[in-house]
Amino acid sequence: MYISFFSKRWIIASRVENTTYQTNIRLSCFTTTMQFQLTSEYKPTGDQPEAIKALVEGLQQKVPYQTLLGVTGSGKTFTIANVVAQLNKPTLVLSHNKTLAAQLYSEFKGFFPNNAVEYFVSYYDYYQPEAYLPTTDTYIEKDLSINDEIEKLRLATTSSLLSGRSDVIVVSSVSCLYGIGNPEDFNKTTVDINEGQMLDRDHFLRLLVNSLYSRNETAEYNRGNFRVKGDTVDVFLAYHDYIVRVIFWGDEIESIETVDPLTGITTEQLKSYRIFPANLFVTTKERIFRAIDEIQIDLGKQVEFFQSIGKPLEAKRLYERVTYDVEMIKEIGYCSGIENYSRYFDGRPAGTRPFCLLDFFPDDYLTVIDESHVTIPQIRAMYGGDHSRKMNLVEYGFRLPAAIDNRPLKFEEFESLSPEIIFVSATPADYELEKSEGVVVDQLIRPTGLLDPPIDVRPSMNQIDDLMEEIQQRVEKNERVLVTTLTKRMAEELTDYLAQHGIRCNYIHSDVETLERVKIMDDLRNGVFDVLIGVNLLREGLDLPEVSLVAVLDADKEGFLRSHRSLTQTAGRAARNVNGKVIFYADKITDSMQMTIDETNRRREKQIKYNEQHGITPQQIKKARSSALGKEYKATIEAKAYVEPDYYSMASEPLPEYATVDDLKTKIDQTRKAMLAAAKKLEFLEAARLRDELIKLEDRLPKEERKK
Repeated sequence: MYISFFSKRWIIASRVENTTYQTNIRLSCFTTTMQFQLTSEYKPTGDQPEAIKALVEGLQQKVPYQTLLGVTGSGKTFTIANVVAQLNKPTLVLSHNKTLAAQLYSEFKGFFPNNAVEYFVSYYDYYQPEAYLPTTDTYIEKDLSINDEIEKLRLATTSSLLSGRSDVIVVSSVSCLYGIGNPEDFNKTTVDINEGQMLDRDHFLRLLVNSLYSRNETAEYNRGNFRVKGDTVDVFLAYHDYIVRVIFWGDEIESIETVDPLTGITTEQLKSYRIFPANLFVTTKERIFRAIDEIQIDLGKQVEFFQSIGKPLEAKRLYERVTYDVEMIKEIGYCSGIENYSRYFDGRPAGTRPFCLLDFFPDDYLTVIDESHVTIPQIRAMYGGDHSRKMNLVEYGFRLPAAIDNRPLKFEEFESLSPEIIFVSATPADYELEKSEGVVVDQLIRPTGLLDPPIDVRPSMNQIDDLMEEIQQRVEKNERVLVTTLTKRMAEELTDYLAQHGIRCNYIHSDVETLERVKIMDDLRNGVFDVLIGVNLLREGLDLPEVSLVAVLDADKEGFLRSHRSLTQTAGRAARNVNGKVIFYADKITDSMQMTIDETNRRREKQIKYNEQHGITPQQIKKARSSALGKEYKATIEAKAYVEPDYYSMASEPLPEYATVDDLKTKIDQTRKAMLAAAKKLEFLEAARLRDELIKLEDRLPKEERKK
């Protein structure tokens, strides 16, 4: 029996034991060697060739840790693409959030159109983890919404890795360090078919069910299903957007072809094909029965423990919850929070780490950590936050201790599973420098010849008056200004003050809603206002070529926002403009300021020397002025032909306070469709904004209507 134990769509199927057929189905990995084919109209320039050579030589010499220090706009992604192409081994690219991961995925997909570039992030549009707050005696039940499109991309990732091909790049968030199914079980349920192979059709169908595909003869035929028409079997793959059609002639496979699910037209004839499972979480019936026995044994022990320390309430709560979960698993194969029992299903000893995406990689692969100064601390923190939440659930009788073993990797475990790592950052942290033993590969030359902006230190007395004068100079040249303050209140008050003096400005910080934040960025680029004021602007991932001045107020107030790395990152926001300049307003030069100034001077010296030697004149970056949400700005409204309803625009129309229940339901339906459409296009900022709007609309429904 093979069972998917993390999906609500549980499918239980008998595993065929007829050895006559088993000899015809190979369940082991192919060994496929394919070369990376880098496709680009550009060639490495500046110090990119030196960086590529140094990194490749280090990897060939099995150096475990290397650091690429690349300034903003120097083409770090292109450098890594060249390294991957020369090295020709599977590569994991880690990013600290799914939006930046989507950007990297798009870039690598462009560089390697003929190779397997995959995208692996959390497949939740919304996720509220289970938790218990002892101080208020509040239990928060788990709530989630799964994105089917991202689930498909996750399956495509594991399928590419287990195909045995070496030309695989996986762009991932730290979601890759969370528990997923056992790769051994996943690989065992893979079905290999070949043209001319002797195979009974019904046996083939049972193999598909073993791989967690569902038979569906209805019109609603989706991924992860198959249908049968006589001797023709159509399999709608869970990890691709096409159908694999297998045509039998008696007990022989006559032909294998791929079919477009919309048109029904055959797109390719195949000699062989490997069908991977429709779900990441697969286990056997024998393991299920063994897991239930182990759960009940541990339940008895934990209940006895609670009673022995005088906690009868926790003992009763745990007994009732776990007993109910076991009955649900026995009857329907699923229970809420079943991932907390994953250790039993995997057959792992207590305290051992869960399986994760890194287990699907071969032994020899490369890890690239983008923006490592942010990503590394995130990896370190994941285990601690998860463990703290789980301990409350265990101590108060909501979960068995085994729930603690359903967790992200510890940082030490991540290190042990990553044989070769390249850290990529403009400001590598102490950890990266220590691991690289102080050897850093510099990439300071920009293809445009632009220099790092010079830094000017000015006294804080009368800093606002001085700033206003600098702003006026930029406004006359149609350039933009960024100003960083220490607090949100200071940002808002400064905005009001400048506005009173006729300066067009706005502020941005964490309290500003998602879509409004994106709109503010677009308005700055398009000249709706000239000055953007914020607290920690480097967090916004700004790419604004129009910005020629970055002003840092109270630069001498040491702390996270005025650390060496924060100041360097903030100063880099002006590096995309040929007239870029940075002003630190301070009464003294702190160590962080001095380090930033010294590093900037070092970079500028090297950049100027290179430009002089090669006769390069710095050129202003010209970037299309389009919305971050993909909408072009237009000066006039043009007549348009009729098109199908746009859920985005329909969902954005305001709903009056006096709207009826039917109007609310219609609006909720439109907003939900728009949210899913945005998530499918990987436009996560828009999806998050629509999710927030959806919650507000649902709150406006009467209580009796919400339950329906």
